[in-house]
Amino acid sequence: MPTATDTDLLRNTNFRWLLGGGLVSMLGDQFSLLALPWLVLSLTGDSLSLGIAVALMGAPRAVLILLGGTIADRYSPRRVLLLSKYANAAILLALSGLLVLDLGSLALAYAAALALGVASAFGIPAGTAILPQAVPAASLQKANGLQMGVRQLSLLAGPLLAALVLGAHGNGQHTSMAALAAAFAIDALTFVFSAWTLRQVRLRPLAAAAAPQGMWRDMAAGLAMVWRDLPLRSCYAYWAVVAFFVMGPLQVALPVLANERLHGAAALGMLMGAHGAGTLAGMLASSLGGAWLRRHFGATLLAADAIVACLLMALGQISSAWHGAALLAVTGVLGGYVQVAIFTWIQRRVAPAMLGRAMAVFMGIFLGLAPLSAAATGALLRHVSVGELFCAGGALLLAAAIAAALFTDIAHIASTDYVTQA
Repeated sequence: MPTATDTDLLRNTNFRWLLGGGLVSMLGDQFSLLALPWLVLSLTGDSLSLGIAVALMGAPRAVLILLGGTIADRYSPRRVLLLSKYANAAILLALSGLLVLDLGSLALAYAAALALGVASAFGIPAGTAILPQAVPAASLQKANGLQMGVRQLSLLAGPLLAALVLGAHGNGQHTSMAALAAAFAIDALTFVFSAWTLRQVRLRPLAAAAAPQGMWRDMAAGLAMVWRDLPLRSCYAYWAVVAFFVMGPLQVALPVLANERLHGAAALGMLMGAHGAGTLAGMLASSLGGAWLRRHFGATLLAADAIVACLLMALGQISSAWHGAALLAVTGVLGGYVQVAIFTWIQRRVAPAMLGRAMAVFMGIFLGLAPLSAAATGALLRHVSVGELFCAGGALLLAAAIAAALFTDIAHIASTDYVTQA
């Protein structure tokens, strides 16, 4: 039965505009995420060129995301997010038009990847900072759960829709430039639509903030805020450790596991689908136990990570795709639930005038460590078996959770609104 908080949230006009526009935009993103690698491979057939294109899209996010968060705090998250959406639409429409004119080239693909990466460096922190100004504080946990659940759903359904569009315009195994142009144009139109929905959102005015001191000083102030807040600093450092031990095995070692022990691509699809479905379920269930979770945020976080660590160690011993799917489904449920709790905790803890920078630092941890974790995992797999790697990664994650419980105050952290902080 829906609670009063749930009903109020679903009646909230701001949230409906954000949720609807976000769903359309995230579905559109899958078209470009599928079409851009295919464009590079169609032009070159070279895996190195594809890797460079992916790096050109990802590097600006890690390098510029703190600047993006600082600008969002200075000029309002909604304004920065709107400009990011318009920039994405313009880039994609230009790319689509040039492909229609048969002017596609590797240099064009590289330029588009770089430009899209720069735009996302500003859009990501702005998008994560806008929600607390749009919905009541009591609805924040539920709103985060629904937004992240919709995003996870788009990750499951979006690639299928994109593949249908590309396949409908393709020729056998080859995808035409016209089909790729259509995919980019569709994504551009979804950015335009989501920008229109965002313009309908009315944000609460912020309390008076300190006057801007210059861009670099504002960036430094954001880093100093995170450093001075001991619970925030402790959690950010802990999450960096978690990201390093978990992201590489899931991104790199999981395909190796499917290839060596199971039945190849079909098994990998089952494993990834189970993890994605579990993550979606965890996000949608994130409103359960909200009051208890606010009182025991840190303890819940460490307990969930300890369970995930044990599941990773068990994953290294499987010999059946169904066993792996079951383990990854539970891992996804825990990860999705905790992810919503983490976002909500940060949004409640940090003053809105600093939230863009706080979220930028948080997202920068994962964007920066993901490639390092993947590279380290790939290197280790030359010397250890995939089972040994999952066992070692799970054991290190368990050790990190136990160490955090014994030697830091993370286990005692509760979710506290910024206005009540000392």
